[in-house]
Amino acid sequence: MTEQAKLTWLYILSGAFILINTLFIAYEYYWFNILPGIAVIILLALFSLDKLMYIIVFLTPLSITLKDVKEFGVALSVPTEPLLFGVTIIFLFRYLYEGYIDKKVIRHPITILIILNLAWMFLTTLTSEMPLVSLKYFISRLWFVIPFYFVGILLFKNKENIARYIWTYLLSFTIVVIYTLINHARGNFAEQPAHVAMVPFYNDHTSYGAMLAMFIPLMFVFMTWKSFTRTQRLFTVILFLILLFATVMSYTRAAWVSLGVALSVYVILKLRIKFVTVLTIGVAGMVTFFAFQERIFMKLEKNKKASSSDLTEHIQSISNISTDASNLERINRWQSAIRMFKEKPVFGWGPGTYMFQYAPYQFSYEKTYISTNAGDRGNAHSEYIGPLAESGIPGMLSVIALVIAVLYTGVSLYKRTEGDPKRYLLLATLLGLITYFVHGILNNFLDTDKASAPFWGFIAILVAYDIYHSNRSKKPAGE
Repeated sequence: MTEQAKLTWLYILSGAFILINTLFIAYEYYWFNILPGIAVIILLALFSLDKLMYIIVFLTPLSITLKDVKEFGVALSVPTEPLLFGVTIIFLFRYLYEGYIDKKVIRHPITILIILNLAWMFLTTLTSEMPLVSLKYFISRLWFVIPFYFVGILLFKNKENIARYIWTYLLSFTIVVIYTLINHARGNFAEQPAHVAMVPFYNDHTSYGAMLAMFIPLMFVFMTWKSFTRTQRLFTVILFLILLFATVMSYTRAAWVSLGVALSVYVILKLRIKFVTVLTIGVAGMVTFFAFQERIFMKLEKNKKASSSDLTEHIQSISNISTDASNLERINRWQSAIRMFKEKPVFGWGPGTYMFQYAPYQFSYEKTYISTNAGDRGNAHSEYIGPLAESGIPGMLSVIALVIAVLYTGVSLYKRTEGDPKRYLLLATLLGLITYFVHGILNNFLDTDKASAPFWGFIAILVAYDIYHSNRSKKPAGE
């Protein structure tokens, strides 16, 4: 087709669309207006998937979550999740048609563990107490893992795309942070307004705080990035301070704890403390805990500091397991999950079913004023205990194995890439993931696009760098 013929067809199709859309509008049918946008998205998905991924990543912090539909059990975040579903379908078709994934990606230990986790989740979907709920949960997990991890690895074959991906999420997330701080300021930065200041972009302060913690290590690295101009560094310093202030004002205790752990890991790696030393200290700490656990729990039970606008009291409330309702409710959820696990230890109750099944497993003396007999206020508040109840021991072990593999890969990469200017970006990515691994003890957000984009994306960064950009034959420094 000649250029003149293409132009003629463009005019004909544009004119036809305008004419038809005018008739639809006249009869008050407005949905026809979205067709050009859908056409653009389809073209991007077919011919420029990387650009569509950047659009999705940018929109993720700004997406709005529709309320849970009880018949399906999973909320829908728009516009990102419909787009992710489309990317997943296109990716699978392209893989089946042309063998779209590099075998080195499939054979990587992290990929194998992700596939095993998904395979077991699918199996427990078949044995689920609520098959429709579990199927929807499983499909939603696929549309998070495939675009952000598998497509992400393809994206990160180009080193420059790593920083682009991070900044794409970070810039739109900054909009949410500023929006939240303005809302919070109207409540004089008190604790209670902090819980909802980020609505409607984030459901509450815990998921918002988790994302703040994930990106703070990255901003710390960008502040010292040698390739940045002085103006760019000044911008990153300002942004780092904004994120740090937002983290403090989020009143998210889990985020503060996770950053403390990430800082500890950073010090260990910078000082090149041997793994044997760290393991010895860890084992000694566990032995000490079990030897003096009665005294420790007695001490903790004396802590009556509850969540408060006073930051000092709020920090002290982290270890309050006697009167703090938030801490006690977590314990209630965990105990319920463990009782559910004991009844179905191998296959569990089915992915995504915990919130519909845990109510009868609550004990009256463990419930708090924020508990509900209907058992309809969320999940198990743990990325590790939740799978134990929903997918049994294999489900939980697959998650723990993935965490260990990511940590091993990240630390090995950091040691192996000495002299690489991207080395500290890899370290910051690993530290960001560590904040989420710690956060996952107390909360779980991987059923949302907000957490899945950085979580699976960061893991994809480490795997892509391990496969395509590192000298795998070079031994780690110090060996």
